[in-house]
Amino acid sequence: MSTSPPPKVKKAADNSLEKQVYDLVELFKDNIPVSNDRYRFSYNLFKYMTGEGDPPEILIKSTKIEIEGIEKGELAAKINEELGKIKK
Repeated sequence: MSTSPPPKVKKAADNSLEKQVYDLVELFKDNIPVSNDRYRFSYNLFKYMTGEGDPPEILIKSTKIEIEGIEKGELAAKINEELGKIKK
């Protein structure tokens, strides 16, 4: 029995909203040290930016991400500030 190779991943365009949101969350990798937490948070943040999800204040609590070195409210404020810089 053999294992199939994983599917190929198509990279998002550099100027796409999805790429911008994922890059934004990577800026906070010192505060969100677990990569899976960052990916999960990025996905939910992307959904928020497309009008389908909750704002960062709620996502920080609902996604149950591990946070280090910063308060939840302060992290949410910084993320909101960075979201304002993203071009849709």
